[in-house]
Parts: sequence; C-alpha cells; structure tokens
Amino acid sequence: MGDLNLYTSLAIAMLLALLSSKLMKKIKLPNVTGYLIIGLLAGPYCLKILSKDVIDQLSIIPDIALGFIAFSIGAEFKLSYLEQVGKAPVIIAFTEGFGATLAVDLILIALGNDVSFSIVLGSIAAATAPAATLMVVRQYKAKGPVTDMLLPVVAIDDAVAIIAFGLSVAIAKAINSTESVSLAATILDPVLEILGALLFGALLGVILKFLTKWFTGRGNRLSAAIAMILVCIGVSNMLGLSPLMACMAMSAIFVNLSSVSDKVFEQVDRFTPPVFMLFFFVSGADLNINILPSVGVIGLLYVIFRVVGKVAGAALGAKISNVEAVVKKYLGYTLIPQAGVAIGLTSVAMEVVPEYGTKIRTIVLCGTVIYELIGPVVTKLALKKAGEIQSVA
Repeated sequence: MGDLNLYTSLAIAMLLALLSSKLMKKIKLPNVTGYLIIGLLAGPYCLKILSKDVIDQLSIIPDIALGFIAFSIGAEFKLSYLEQVGKAPVIIAFTEGFGATLAVDLILIALGNDVSFSIVLGSIAAATAPAATLMVVRQYKAKGPVTDMLLPVVAIDDAVAIIAFGLSVAIAKAINSTESVSLAATILDPVLEILGALLFGALLGVILKFLTKWFTGRGNRLSAAIAMILVCIGVSNMLGLSPLMACMAMSAIFVNLSSVSDKVFEQVDRFTPPVFMLFFFVSGADLNINILPSVGVIGLLYVIFRVVGKVAGAALGAKISNVEAVVKKYLGYTLIPQAGVAIGLTSVAMEVVPEYGTKIRTIVLCGTVIYELIGPVVTKLALKKAGEIQSVA
C-alpha cells in the first residue's frame, strides 16, 4: 500500500485512532494507549499499512504537538496557584529526576559497566514525557492533590532532565578526554540553553498578551496563539534552544499577564485533540518493536531502575515538602512515560560518547516502547487508587 498519498494516510491514521479509542473504552484503558498500539500495528514495522516514508513525512506532527503540550502545561504556572502549592513541585521535580538518574547510574556502575556510558545513560532517565500523562488527566477529568502536583512537577521535570544531562555529559567528557576540555564550558552549555529558552519564551508570552488584546474574536485569538506556538518551535530549533521550555515559558508569562488567558486556553484545548491523536499514532508507528530483544540486561536494568528512582525520589521530595500522604504514595507512578526529550538527548549522546551512542539510543528507544505502552495505564491506576478519577470513562 505504498501508493497512498499523504492525505489518505492522515485520514487512515485519524480513523484508526478514533476506532482504537472505542476499543479502549470497552477494556477500560486510556485512549493514549490505544493510539500508540494502533499506530504500532499500522506502522512500517508491523502491518505496513503506512510506509516508513509516510511516517517520516508526518514527523512535523510530534514537534507541533509537543509545542502545544508544553503550552498547556505552562498554564499551570499561575502565580496565585504557585503561591498556594509553594516550593513542593520544584523540590519533587529535582528529587524524582535526580533519583532516577542516580538509581540507573549506581546499578550500572556497580555491575561493572563503563562509568561514562553509565552516567550518560543514567542522566537520560530523568526525563518524563508530559504528553501521555496530560492526556490521561484530561480524558478522566482527574482532580485532586496528586493531579495538582503532577502537572507542575512534569513541567519542571524537563528543566531537571536537561540540567542532569548537561552535568553528566560534562563529567563523561572529563573522564574520556585526553586533552583538557573546559569543564565550565560544558556545564554552562545546558544552563545557557535553559536560560535562553526561558527568555525567548517569556518575550513571546508578552507579544501574545498584546496580540490577544488587539484581536478580540475567538477565532482570531486562537490563530494568534497557534502562530506564536509555531514561531516558538521554529525559532527555538534554529537557535538550538529547547522548544518545550520556550513554549512553557511563553504560556507561563501569558497566563500571568493576560486577563483573557482562560478563554484562549479553552480555545486551544478545543483545537488540539486531533493533533494529539495523530502525535501518539505517529509515535506508535515510529516505534521499532524489533529492537526490543537486542538491549539485553542493561536495557532491562535501565527500564526497572528508572522507575524505582522516580517512585523513591518523588516520595522523598513529597516527604521533604511535607505534602499530603496520597501525593507521597502515588505521584511517582504517574511519572513513568518517557518519549520526546529522552530521544532528543540520545542524539546528543551519540556525539558525546560516540562509542556508546548507538547502544544508548537503542536502550532508550526500547525503554520508550515499554514506558509509552505501560505508562498511561499505570498513571490511570495510580490516579484511580488516589481517588482522583471518579467515574471511569
């Protein structure tokens, strides 16, 4: 079926994703899981309904979807809300992120793996994919202390992952290097990347505030928001900044400056379902399930100990911040999904530790397959156990 054109392929992708959501409802699993599985089955590595060329042509969709996801998560940073929750999300994001990194580092080094390989792979463990979690929260209209803590923690998590990766890469370079590499420069790179993204995003947030004040129609405001998200993604990619951080900063500034932000976010939320549906379908189609057997023991340890580190780290952070017991007990389990940022970091790893780059990428991609399939289900179960999903749709 290689002769399908792009439009037909898009239509097939959306119709299959819609049908999978009906099936998921029957077996009481999150829609996200259905989109991923149906994408995996229809993709070039299983039934080949959609070819690799088509999936490559659709690769623009994940970039756009991640921009929208970051934009909706940034809305959680409303100052009035942050004053209410306090420092807890920041503390928990750091403890769960570095908890995952340390857990993977320690087990790999303890079992005699190369130190620079272990710490670069371990640092990627910090990243959590916000998309699947956000979709589960939305689908089941989850409400309560775990959900309230989850969204800001996932938002800050990306910054933590980039910091952990930057520091680990700096150490790995120092260990591997024969000539003297400036440690300060290597540590400064990720810091500048984060600061640059935050400043650029903040600037766009101010511009969006004026645009939504100037244009008063609902359609016009939605168009302005979409245009700014696309500008944010495009320019961030050109400048080597994190588009996720920039889009998050843009909506965080916008939500605090604009009196019409609620209306704009409501419009954006109505626009995004097909984009998110396609994003998960394409992500599923892009998962090469054939690489699963090749990762062996190290891959298995990465998958298990990343979760151990996340759960223990989140519980520790919740204890330090003195938040509700229910947050301490269940929050870690909602942080399992891993995708975009982690895969992006493996590209950098291939340059930093080229001798291990392919191995790291394979392990992380396999982890992604496993986490993206079980993550949404575990998130749903954790939120249900925490009493935050009332009626299961």
